[in-house]
Amino acid sequence: MEIYKVHTLLRRLGVNATYKGFFLTADAVWLCTTKQSSLLLVTKDLYPKVAQMYGTNWRAVERNIRTVSALAWEKNPALLQRLAGTALAQRPNASYFLAILSASLLDGSAGL
Repeated sequence: MEIYKVHTLLRRLGVNATYKGFFLTADAVWLCTTKQSSLLLVTKDLYPKVAQMYGTNWRAVERNIRTVSALAWEKNPALLQRLAGTALAQRPNASYFLAILSASLLDGSAGL
């Protein structure tokens, strides 16, 4: 999976590279596409890996992903729900957001 596809998907959701969490989220999604089991241990495995890449802590990574999820929910909820394959009553939490994006990229439903 190429990272540019993750960037494109985030932009389609209404999140652009000016947001601090854009690249953190993109790298987290990319890691999830390369190792899907990362989604099982987000706070013990995924967030610390991304935090190390950016010289920050796992809490900051989770907060930034949460912010990106909120932006996507605000800007393009229809696309986010289509990618999830179900109606979403509320904004997905950070780990569910990563699961939605990585699954849609892997199964081709993202249309990229």
